[in-house]
Amino acid sequence: MEMLHYDFMQRAFCAGGIIALIASALGVYLMLRRQALMADMLSHVSLAGVAAGIYLHVNPTLTGFATAVAGAIAVEYVRRAYKTYSEMSVAIIMVGGLSTAVILMSLARATNKSFTSYLFGSVVAVNRTELLLMGAVALVGGAFFYFMRRPLYQMTFDEETAKTNGLPVKWISLGFSVITGMIVAASIPIVGVLLVSSLIVLPAALAIRIAPSFAAALVISMGIGLTGVFSGLAASYQLSTPPGGTIAFVLLILLIAGIGIRKATLKFKKLQS
Repeated sequence: MEMLHYDFMQRAFCAGGIIALIASALGVYLMLRRQALMADMLSHVSLAGVAAGIYLHVNPTLTGFATAVAGAIAVEYVRRAYKTYSEMSVAIIMVGGLSTAVILMSLARATNKSFTSYLFGSVVAVNRTELLLMGAVALVGGAFFYFMRRPLYQMTFDEETAKTNGLPVKWISLGFSVITGMIVAASIPIVGVLLVSSLIVLPAALAIRIAPSFAAALVISMGIGLTGVFSGLAASYQLSTPPGGTIAFVLLILLIAGIGIRKATLKFKKLQS
């Protein structure tokens, strides 16, 4: 436990724990709504905001956060314009975010090194402002998931029925998109733009395969997320490897191992019966 004697590691574990819980819960909803790629898309949109912040000499974390939220709102409106081909909204917004990021990065050549931490994550360099932002996002996101749990549950499995039942599907869906953008932006300091979807999707992917119910999937996903983040941070400290990549790799190993154990258990039960 020597690593916990350092302030930067204490902040890293605190930030990692906060984001692991809220991001893993979000992942279950995204997976069941078949919007797993939305997290990846918003992370690339957030990169455009980071690039704009660096170019304009404004706090990149805040500009990236604002851009991710704006991108989430844009996705919702584009999705309604292409109802039959809703996945097109992800592609359109991602192209806009990436192209803007590339242009701004080329204009800010002198500060290109600053992008590395945003691309791959640097949880050990999380500052007080970022930690407070993560805490605020976790509180807002947790409150949204708690108070809207029943409408979200209905919309997740049958949006048309939820609309027929009188639920304000349009506004709830918009709110969900905004919360998604906030969580994605807050997760970037942990695992980076290129790996943010791993923190959101991988725990949920395993939880959905092994959980007996929706509520159990949420709890299991958060547990897997915490295990992956804490194990990844500890391994990163011991092996001197990049924290973001290490966390993503640990989560991938947990997913493969979990699916393998489940299949072996099912085969064993068949043999017994």
